[in-house]
Amino acid sequence: MTLLSSPMTSPAIILVRPQEEGNVGSVARAMANMGLARLILVEPAPELGGVARGFGVGGWDVLDRVERVPSIEAAIGNFGRVVATASLRQRPLRHHRVISPRRLPELLVADPPGTETALVFGSESTGLERRELELCSPVVAIPCADQHPTLNLAQAVLILAYELFVSPEVSVKSVASGNAQSTATDVGAARGLATASKVEVLRQQVDDVLLRIGFDHDPIRAGLLRDLLQLVVRSGPSDRDVGLLRRLCNRVLRALSPRVT
Repeated sequence: MTLLSSPMTSPAIILVRPQEEGNVGSVARAMANMGLARLILVEPAPELGGVARGFGVGGWDVLDRVERVPSIEAAIGNFGRVVATASLRQRPLRHHRVISPRRLPELLVADPPGTETALVFGSESTGLERRELELCSPVVAIPCADQHPTLNLAQAVLILAYELFVSPEVSVKSVASGNAQSTATDVGAARGLATASKVEVLRQQVDDVLLRIGFDHDPIRAGLLRDLLQLVVRSGPSDRDVGLLRRLCNRVLRALSPRVT
């Protein structure tokens, strides 16, 4: 059984700086259990050998096709929906949209058809860094007992994948896709979610504007840029939305350029 069928696409799992080979193998097994196939590792990540295959029984096809990339930016660049996972025990995320695993299916079902989705997990010891969380929306937090508030990496992957696997919303969407294919595709074409790489280009342009209007030595610039980026990411911008904002930035930069007389 495949987890998701057209017009939805099965999400990729991204592990950022995983430390233990056995954990990667266990993630591959959990993915295979729930019908997921694409696993991306952000370096540094361990070499995968006998230990990974021992823990990943049933998920060897996932391990054989694993992709390695140098950074989280390279990993998420082509995805329109990038979902982060985090433990909130020591870092409340006031500027992020935080949801439970049970809310994830309805969010993904509401995305335009064909949206490429990534579920991002941090390293076993530190999780995702703050700057990495800023690239994602929403953030999924898995409720745990106060005495043991964090999960093993593979357990976290399994919980999110399971919620998608058993979701009535996902099942209904998959079954109904044949009847609604043409209309849904038209809607998706009109409002496909912008990929993370396009949002990153916008972030650079906004930073250029901030520099040009006097924030080059202002200590609040980094925080302001971070909050502006999260505002954009939380909205789930379409290609058109990002294009409009980029054109606005370009017009502002041209207006600030010295005129040649």
